Amino acid sequence: MSHFGGSGMPLVKPTAGDSLSFPNQNEPAEHKKYPKRGRPSVSPSLAELLKRVEGADTSGDNTAIDHHHHVIELSHACSSVPTSYPFVLSFKNLTYSVKASQKFELPFCGKGLSDSPDKVLLNDISGEAREGEIMAVLGASGSGKSTLIDALANRISKESLKGSVTLNGEVLESSLLKVISAYVMQDDLLFPMLTVEETLMFSAEFRLPRSLSKRKKKARVQALIDQLGLRNAAKTVIGDEGHRGVSGGERRRVSIGIDIIHDPILLFLDEPTSGLDSTSAFMVVKVLQRIAQSGSIVIMSVHQPSYRILNLLDRLILLSHGNTVFGGSPANLPDFFSQFGHPIPENENRTEFALDLIRELEETPEGTKNLVEFNKSWQRTKSPKNNNHESKSSISLTDAIRQSVSRGKLVSGATTDPGPDLTSSVPTFANPMWFEMIVIAKRSMTNSRRMPELFGIRFGAVLVTGIILATIYWKLDNSPKGVQERIAFLAFAMVTTFYTCAEAIPVFLQERYIFMRETAYNAYRRSSYVLAHSIISIPALVVLSLTFAAVTFFAVGLAGGFSGFIFFFFIILASFWAGSSFVTFLSGIVSHVMLGFTVVVAILAYFLLFSGFFISRDRIPAYWIWFHYISLVKYPFEGVLQNEFDDPNKCFVRGVQMFDNTPLGSLPMSMKLKLLKSMSNALGINITSSTCVTTASDILKQQGITDISKWNCLWILVAWGFFFRILFYFTLLVGSKNKRR
Repeated sequence: MSHFGGSGMPLVKPTAGDSLSFPNQNEPAEHKKYPKRGRPSVSPSLAELLKRVEGADTSGDNTAIDHHHHVIELSHACSSVPTSYPFVLSFKNLTYSVKASQKFELPFCGKGLSDSPDKVLLNDISGEAREGEIMAVLGASGSGKSTLIDALANRISKESLKGSVTLNGEVLESSLLKVISAYVMQDDLLFPMLTVEETLMFSAEFRLPRSLSKRKKKARVQALIDQLGLRNAAKTVIGDEGHRGVSGGERRRVSIGIDIIHDPILLFLDEPTSGLDSTSAFMVVKVLQRIAQSGSIVIMSVHQPSYRILNLLDRLILLSHGNTVFGGSPANLPDFFSQFGHPIPENENRTEFALDLIRELEETPEGTKNLVEFNKSWQRTKSPKNNNHESKSSISLTDAIRQSVSRGKLVSGATTDPGPDLTSSVPTFANPMWFEMIVIAKRSMTNSRRMPELFGIRFGAVLVTGIILATIYWKLDNSPKGVQERIAFLAFAMVTTFYTCAEAIPVFLQERYIFMRETAYNAYRRSSYVLAHSIISIPALVVLSLTFAAVTFFAVGLAGGFSGFIFFFFIILASFWAGSSFVTFLSGIVSHVMLGFTVVVAILAYFLLFSGFFISRDRIPAYWIWFHYISLVKYPFEGVLQNEFDDPNKCFVRGVQMFDNTPLGSLPMSMKLKLLKSMSNALGINITSSTCVTTASDILKQQGITDISKWNCLWILVAWGFFFRILFYFTLLVGSKNKRR
């Protein structure tokens, strides 16, 4: 395959010495300057180029394409093809403030709580970003960079944010914005044991419609890998603290890739170069330039760009404490500061000079007030030209999206001809719910399979606990002491199943921010996530339950035979299910691992206290009885007790055995027989050494177990598990809005 199908557009084949279209890092700075565009020339979308690639492959052969020798040059292949209908994102008078923390002063000093004035994070910010361009927001820490990106990306509630954000003059609906945009967070939130290629492929499965064939999705991923310059790292795992993986720059490009797999119109990035060396940072921004030139609006915050990165940027907004101190092309910086009275030295980095000057002004009594006012007057002198430029390039949002869809840019399930109602023509989710569940389950199992130590540790804990219990309570008899030991074993066994579920706390906490990032822009439904993880957890619970039941049931000598063992296994499984569901629900509320463990251990201790083992139900005070019925330990404990003492005619205490476990138990047998004879005469009942004094039913009554059958205990426990999964879903629904208030 040497050319694109249809248009005959050639693929660029790099020679042996070519890089992935990144400029020579040793090239002099003056040769790296990129001419600024008065009007952006937009290349065909990645989706369109891929269609041409797929159209050329007419052989029907499903073998993989040799992507090592086919690189799509988005920045050069069609840069001369202009578009008449670019997108323009405009924002006017954005203002956002938050309540400052209250100060507390001691009452005996004559003062109490005092309200501080609101802290203004954005103050009347205006500007625009155009298709085919990169707009960068600069400023020192705390200047409002990330806040402005969040405001433009609709990550601040409308009640708190004042001003307007429009795309081609129309206010974006939240549902539509989620489909046509992407947001790359500052932290690289990725599954550590997936390779780069797998990570991007799973993202493609989420964001691209099921109607797109597997081969086309793979082709899209391979083209994106080449676009991101990740070919050499495609088969490398992402890695984490304990597993060596890709470099920081490669990880950042993967984070960008998973959010641009569906070729978004709007791409927001929060400090994508943070923590990277200069070369990696330049490569990341070079990738962003390619994305912009493929027909997107790229808006990012950056702390302090290098000289090379500055040459890739089209628009700048400099912020100081939420105020705009400069807005416009980087080429205008020397003229701007020269007119302000602080000319930039010839060999000085323009942004470094600007940021240093802003810091110096911030330390003065008046701050940057004069610079803010000068920028407003300077902008007014440029406004006539800008207004003319806007009027020529803006069209209606409906027509712009229609053209974008016809070019193949929006492939997240969009229709080929959007009607007047854009929200209905562009679906909320690219795939049906069942397909999302399959992809989520497959990704989670792939990641977990490569970290077998996680399940191995839990399996080892259950196995070792079972062996210890089996050896301590080996072959219990039916004596009064044996009865007490059976009850103690059953209580400890049920509590063990719940405490071993505490390991589920870090599982979701590690995925929390990945989940929030993916669901914030409709990669999949929250319900799909909950159902998929509930289903894939069951096989592991079955293995753990079977292991614990097999090790302990027959070794301890529990009653019931094979049917008793089956019920014991089911009640253990239900306990694991309810416990893991409960812990998963708590992990959706508590965002810190150590705090989560503390809460789980404390609540499980309360469950054990009110389960009926330490104090029977009849002895629990009326104002605490409600806790007895919500105790998760109550139901498996009562279930296994009934399973153990199921035969009402079975006797556990006969004649002189009633003195066991009392001070009279140490008396000689002859004395015990005399006591029995005296009791018989006093009661008028003949009590011999073989007379049954306590049956299985009596033991259940002593434990206060009379109202719920063992099978009902099992079903209630299963229902608790489903209940906590539902609560977990609503926790995610409410707690993962990912918006500032």
